[in-house]
Order: sequence, then structure tokens, then C-alpha cells
Amino acid sequence: MSAPSLPLLGQSLSALKDWATAQGQPAYRGQQLHNWIYQKGIRSLDKVTVFPKGWREALKDYPVGRSEMVQRTEARDGTVKYLLGLTDGQLIETVGIPTSKRLTVCVSSQVGCPMACDFCATGKMGYRRNLELHEILDQVLTVQEDFGRRVSHIVFMGMGEPLLNRDTVVRAIRSLNQEIGIGQRHITLSTVGVPRQIPWLAQQDLQITLAVSLHAPNQELRQQLIPSAVHYPLASLIQDCRDYMLSSGRRVSFEYTLLGGVNDLPIHARQLAELLRSASQSGVQLHVNLIPYNPISEADYQRPHPTRVEEFVRQLEQHHVQASVRQTRGLDGNAACGQLRGSFLQNRAVLVTTPQLPAGNGIPNCPYLREPEGNLKA
Repeated sequence: MSAPSLPLLGQSLSALKDWATAQGQPAYRGQQLHNWIYQKGIRSLDKVTVFPKGWREALKDYPVGRSEMVQRTEARDGTVKYLLGLTDGQLIETVGIPTSKRLTVCVSSQVGCPMACDFCATGKMGYRRNLELHEILDQVLTVQEDFGRRVSHIVFMGMGEPLLNRDTVVRAIRSLNQEIGIGQRHITLSTVGVPRQIPWLAQQDLQITLAVSLHAPNQELRQQLIPSAVHYPLASLIQDCRDYMLSSGRRVSFEYTLLGGVNDLPIHARQLAELLRSASQSGVQLHVNLIPYNPISEADYQRPHPTRVEEFVRQLEQHHVQASVRQTRGLDGNAACGQLRGSFLQNRAVLVTTPQLPAGNGIPNCPYLREPEGNLKA
């Protein structure tokens, strides 16, 4: 039997039924296969015991689309970080974050990240490629299998910029909803901002939460922290967020990583409040999720002092902006994005050549920062 052009993970129920009938089997075999892939999490088709033995044998080398768990690190608070090996030898991270009532998976969308944020471990490693649909879904199934409980929430906050892999990420959102059964309102897509992509996302008729990572209250500081911000002025980003709320009917939340002595002063809080008021529309209460920085060895930034965090919150609330401080999870388990991968490669003394970023936008082969063409038109 020849190898398929695509792995089965990521295929819809109707597609799997069509595939089964194309293999000379009744359509209900596709229904069975759907259940075994998405609910039982099989890694090989010869494990589908409801299939005839001869067919299972013929299918044993047919790829399901699962990745290999290379390393598992558990923090004292129960957060588990996974290093997954892909079929081409690349490595990605995903994180399982449990509470008594929910299990959240922090999902990666790219191998590395081209945005090169100065404080981010993933940004320091450079960009390799976009993830495929099955490689995104596999992260969720891996966490679900390891914890032995249903995943309830998804956050696209792992390695990579989701809107630079927008078509596959939207397909993944629909598959997570339709095939795995996770409600779209329990899915959050986090972006640092890519020109023209938030208006495009608003047209996709999704019920997800959009989280926009600001990390600075003014353009000058934002460009220092996020090199790609030179192509997307804060005024344009905020206007796109306002338009997104108007057209989609969905609230945008804002993320702000607090870096000790860099962007955590009272003046920064007041500037942030003023910036966000320009995005507000009548009757919509804006919310900022403040994230105390997780220090990494690749950057000199420090975690803010708790009193600085408290004062930042107080300043925002005085200016009528709701704020919450994200509980830091997994500090003893390479919690910051990209840390586990970097630590693994260092310990194994594996030489990884990082592609040199071109002068200018700092994003290799990024069509979203050029004039739109073809399917990039909003």
C-alpha cells in the first residue's frame, strides 16, 4: 500500500469515511477510525482492534501523524512541559497546565519564531518552519494521553507567531472544535501583531478569544523589545483591535509582560491605560493580562519586584482599565517558551545552525510584511 500524501490526524469524519471506502471498506470503518484517532489517541493503525486483522496488518505503516515524546519535565505545581520530536528531526514544545477544574494546553504553531522578541527564548533560536495541521493537533492529544483526562482549554501561546501560520492555525482551531470537541470559546489565539492579519481573522467567523501581546505602551519601547513592531505602529495595531471587536463582536484581551526596570514603571502603566482607552468602544470594558517575566539565560531582563507589579495594577485600575496578574506556573520546569528545547540541545551538545535573519524586517521569507497578494488579501 502506498504512503498517503497527508497523515490521517487532522482529517474530518467525512474525509475518513471517504478514505475507508476508497480502501474497499464500509464507511462505518471511517467512523471507527475517527474515534480511535481523536478519542483513543492511537499512534499506529495496527492498534485499531476493531479492524479486520488482515487490514490492520496492511495499514501498519500508514502514518497517523503522531510525534515522538523526546523529553517530559514536570514542575512542582503540576505543570508539565513536553519536548516533541517531529518526523524531520525538528523539536517543538507544548505545555499541559492542570487545575482542579480544567486542563489547558499551550500549543506551538511554528518551529522557532521569526518575530525575534528580545526577551523571548524562542525568539532567540530563530525560525525553522511552520507546523502542519497534524503537528498542532498532536500536541493536544499528547497532553490528553499523558494526563489521562480531557483537555478543556487551548491557548496558542507556545513557540511561534500563530498569524504567520494563519491558514493552518485556523484549520487547527476548527479541528480542535469539530473533531476533538473543544469549544471555540475555550480557545485563545495570542499574537504579537502582524500587519493586515487581525482584520483577516475577524472575517473567519470564529468564537475564539484574541489576545494581543503589547509588552510596551509606546512605539519606541515596543520596537526595542519587538523588532518587527517597526512594520506595525501601535496606533495601527490598536485601530485593528478596535475594528476586530466591532466586526466580530468578540472582546480583545491584551497581554503585557512586565520586565523589571524596563516597562514596569507607573508612567508606563499610565501610558498603557491611555493607549487602551483609544481602542475602547462604548460599553466594552478592556482587560489587560499582566505577566511577570520568566528570566532566561539568553537575555538580561529581570523579573519585576512584586511591589512594582502591585503599583502597575493600581495605576491601570485608577485609569479604569481592568487588570489581572497571570499566575506563574512551572518556574522550576523550564517554563518560559523555548527554554526546554534550548536546555535539551545544550545538554546533548547538538549544534543547531540558526538561519541569519535578513536586514530590514528581521523576518525571513515573511509574505505578511510585504504587499498582500493571492490568498493573503484581506
